[in-house]
Amino acid sequence: MAEQTSRIRYGVIGAGMMGTEHIHNVMAVDGSVVTAVCDPHPESLEWARIAVGPTADLAEFHDHRELLDSGLVDAVVIAAPNHTHHEILLDAIERPVHILMEKPLCTTLADCREVVEAAAASDHERVIWMGLEYRYMAPTQRLLGELEAGTVGDVKMVAIREHRFPFLPKIDHWNRFSRNTGGTLVEKTCHFFDLMLLITQARPVRVYASGGQSVNHLDESYDGETPDILDNAYVVIDFDDGSRGMLDLCMFAEASVNEQEIVVTGDVGKMEALVTESKLRIGRRADGMHVVDTQEIHHAGVKHVGLHHGSSYLEHVDFAAAIRTNAPAAVTLMDGLRSAAIGFAAHRSIDTGAPVMMSDLRELDGLDW
Repeated sequence: MAEQTSRIRYGVIGAGMMGTEHIHNVMAVDGSVVTAVCDPHPESLEWARIAVGPTADLAEFHDHRELLDSGLVDAVVIAAPNHTHHEILLDAIERPVHILMEKPLCTTLADCREVVEAAAASDHERVIWMGLEYRYMAPTQRLLGELEAGTVGDVKMVAIREHRFPFLPKIDHWNRFSRNTGGTLVEKTCHFFDLMLLITQARPVRVYASGGQSVNHLDESYDGETPDILDNAYVVIDFDDGSRGMLDLCMFAEASVNEQEIVVTGDVGKMEALVTESKLRIGRRADGMHVVDTQEIHHAGVKHVGLHHGSSYLEHVDFAAAIRTNAPAAVTLMDGLRSAAIGFAAHRSIDTGAPVMMSDLRELDGLDW
């Protein structure tokens, strides 16, 4: 384990696009160094070598267990394809290493539960952090702070829109199929369900969803199989305090100013986080109609902006701080399970054409989630 005054040695398991992004972020955090990387694909290992730099002493592995047992790392970032998360995370939990787990937690709810319970049963004292970095977007963080200050009063409605580009190509095209990803509403939008849970501070009760694959990847074929990932959906969530959430997802809408918008309405006001534009709008009912304060919101001190507006860097800063101070993870595997559970319920609703009660998800029976 890393001592408080020593550098933290990281291993990165999965060196594709997100793994390489994590490498850049780790190297930007003071006192952190990437000493090992694991990936079965030579091309991905080459990306990792370039990211770390030609003068660095980087150990390379093809099997994650060899990296975990190497003695070269204090912490690991698991950024391998979604369908490998379950096995890799269980193996990592058995070792006394700190863990940052890239989303989604796992591709089935049963697997999510198993890794949560395995971590809870472990005797190792370490930090296990769930990678839900959208919490760290600058406008989103300000919105969360304003909510805590009571700016909009009691939250009644949360609406999140993501209108974006299609899924990018990945090694072996693994992200083209729901069996590998957990489904679009788990793989992609667990971020937004996590934010809804943070904003409402309530438990989801019922989920209704409508979605489909209307445009993207329909002309692609891999080993004779056409991709089946959804590219658009609406999801409505009822929470146990009477508040409601709605997700509006479109993945063939790259012609948009804001990729992400978060709207929170309470009994005394409304806020809108325009994430891509880095703006927050605040309106209070007492101020009258159409009176809205617009603020530019930016993070200070971000050393690597990367693919997520600096949020991954800030996530790594907090992860490293938790390691050094023996603090608990601010974002837990249970957060990963809860956000993914809504996604699994949404997919079930689309498949059945009916609302899904969260209490009907047998994988959650007896779990204090």
